[in-house]
Amino acid sequence: MITPVRVAITGPAGQIGYALVFRIASGQMFGPKTPVILQMLEITPALEALNGVAMELEDCAFPLLADMVLTDDAETAFRDANVVCLVGAKPRGPGMERADLLKDNGKIFTGQGRAIAAVAADDVRVAVVGNPANTNSLIAAANADGVATERFTAMVRLDENRAKSQLAKKAGVPVSEVTNLAVWGNHSPTMVPDFENAKIGGKVLTDVIDDRAWLEGEFMTTVQQRGKAIIDARGASSAASAANALIDHVATWCGGRATADGDWVSMAVPSDGSYDVPEGLISGFPVTTDGNGSYEIVQGVDLSDFAKGRIQASIDELQDERDAVGDML
Repeated sequence: MITPVRVAITGPAGQIGYALVFRIASGQMFGPKTPVILQMLEITPALEALNGVAMELEDCAFPLLADMVLTDDAETAFRDANVVCLVGAKPRGPGMERADLLKDNGKIFTGQGRAIAAVAADDVRVAVVGNPANTNSLIAAANADGVATERFTAMVRLDENRAKSQLAKKAGVPVSEVTNLAVWGNHSPTMVPDFENAKIGGKVLTDVIDDRAWLEGEFMTTVQQRGKAIIDARGASSAASAANALIDHVATWCGGRATADGDWVSMAVPSDGSYDVPEGLISGFPVTTDGNGSYEIVQGVDLSDFAKGRIQASIDELQDERDAVGDML
């Protein structure tokens, strides 16, 4: 018998959470042989909706779904959790300043960081999706005494997936042909999809797509503004694609799906000072993973002046966010 992986999820009755839990239960995050226990945390008013989600999970009769926990208490949800997916967060409302959103969500992630430290499993890994994801991850890590900071990450895989799709479409190739696509910086409109170091079919991408104006212009803007475009089109934010990216993020990190030789993936992880990103900031980097919970920031990536300038703007934004929540760190 394989010991089930305990996966704690916040906001499972929300759109992303709803798109996520069925895929985890079906084996897409940890593989077709690993059972899971879903430990689902919702705000009290959403518990009835969560009960409906649980009923649907039961009705799917997933062989890998070993058990479920439904709760509005963080310590109950995070107890003995091996993986924590912090999906739920307060959305930015009309007229709300970003600084106010940072502080409101900061209170949530402060408490969740403390609860993770108090009751989660010794091998816990944390992936933050709720925006502003990088800084929420920073807050949670700062309040999780005794848990190594490198256990806390934020998701930029959605930006990587979006960028790969746009590049594949432009080149007229399957998306699987696009490799070595790193997303640097913040998960925000300032993030930087690095087309200069990417490859298509093993070839330098800029040799395959020689339209520099498109790469620096429409491509960058499309990826950076994709979230807004989806809201404008469907009247709601990205849900299925965000859940899919979280599956990819966790599976690559600790779900047994190591990065391929010569390739890398994008994760927002605590900086060790690489590429002059201030130490401790949680920023998007190219990383390699072993699929068992470890990652390494790829060294020696050559960055042009164009890339450095764009990345610096994103790092400046991360520093501003960190300063705004300094009293929570």
